[in-house]
Amino acid sequence: MKPLKIGITGVRGVVGEAFTPELAVGFAQAFGTYLDGERIVVCRDTRPSGPMVHAAVCSGLLAAGCEVIDLGICPTPSLQLATKQFKAAGGIAITAGHNPSKWNALKFVRSDGLYLNATQGEELLDIFHQGEFLKAGWNEIKTTVDTADAIGLHIEALQSAFDVETIRSRKLKVAVDCCNGSCALLVPQWLELLGCEVLAVNDDPSAPFPHSPEPTPNTMAQLRAVVKAGRADVGFAHDADGERLGIVTDLGEPLPEELTLPLAATIRLEHRVGPVVTNISTSSRIDHVARRFGVEVIRTPVGQPFISEAMIEHDAVLGGEGSGGIAVPEIHATHDSAAAIGLILERLARQHESISQLAKQLPDVTMLKYNVEVEPNRLYSVLQTFRMLVESERLEHDLTDGIKVLFGDGWVHVRASNTESMIRIIVEAQEEGRAEDLINWARDRVRK
Repeated sequence: MKPLKIGITGVRGVVGEAFTPELAVGFAQAFGTYLDGERIVVCRDTRPSGPMVHAAVCSGLLAAGCEVIDLGICPTPSLQLATKQFKAAGGIAITAGHNPSKWNALKFVRSDGLYLNATQGEELLDIFHQGEFLKAGWNEIKTTVDTADAIGLHIEALQSAFDVETIRSRKLKVAVDCCNGSCALLVPQWLELLGCEVLAVNDDPSAPFPHSPEPTPNTMAQLRAVVKAGRADVGFAHDADGERLGIVTDLGEPLPEELTLPLAATIRLEHRVGPVVTNISTSSRIDHVARRFGVEVIRTPVGQPFISEAMIEHDAVLGGEGSGGIAVPEIHATHDSAAAIGLILERLARQHESISQLAKQLPDVTMLKYNVEVEPNRLYSVLQTFRMLVESERLEHDLTDGIKVLFGDGWVHVRASNTESMIRIIVEAQEEGRAEDLINWARDRVRK
């Protein structure tokens, strides 16, 4: 099986198997055709296949008559801001984000800096499958690819959104693990500008990923050690392209990725009250925080495009997902780990309350996750079978994205992954024993 995942987050796969240079050229030509051969910005992360895929993407865009601006290695949120700044028709981020090194992906961004929505993604896919691309004549192809600095623009936007002087006055000590990804070029620089003493590890973009680029407690052992040894006020862990943020407290405790959003929401709502947007899989902790401040939680299907559009529609003060992605609308309505850092450090600087004390204020619930690898052609038949079993048992359920089964003392969510060929099972309950019962209940039915 050579899985290729095409969906709301773009197209991704294992390089040398399903994800090939021919595929990258074809999708770049399709995107260039979709945007009528206009200006497009391109960036990549640090994984080994990046230069190859970058060359293929630029070739496809040039063949379609596009003007290409190369941002080099930079976080995806930096590209998203640059898309608007450079008045580009769109952008392509070459990154598989939290996936391991062998994966790569193309993420497609529209002119407002947000990802293509579901309808726009389908239109692009139709062009790709039809294979009828714009073809610039020999004398119409652009002969150069311009370069630009998106990281500097990103830092300027961050400075304008947060109280830099207050953060500087606290002289916080911050540990950071950039996973040798694109954040190595942004986050240490951002922290130094904020007057922090920076304890950086894995901040070499020329080195391989030292561990999985998914910022979860399982990948934070080194960061925990740095926080403890350096007596840091907080530690931050990043994925490969600057969207997800993991947190280690001042006590050296790695927080579950599900806590990043409710922590950020608590901080945000103390100063600005309004709706918070998240997806249907996110922990009920966010509902607890929202009730405390008397605001609404808007739930969407899983995926950044859904979060972004709901934030704009409802004038939300914050958005995010349980994966650790946070969207601060003053920067842009899309996940940005550097913006999340600014939000958290501003709170630590203004009030003498540690990150561990903040985390203790959140309700104690148990969330368990389990992935079932499934052949791509069986994903939706497996989901349909599970849905039929749920309906036959007359259980209350929500079909916003996959099947979310609602019990009086917890819930189960079963859905197809947006990024890999697997079924994701997420359960939550007040008691750990009940959560284990629910995960076993769901696993038994997914396997039938």
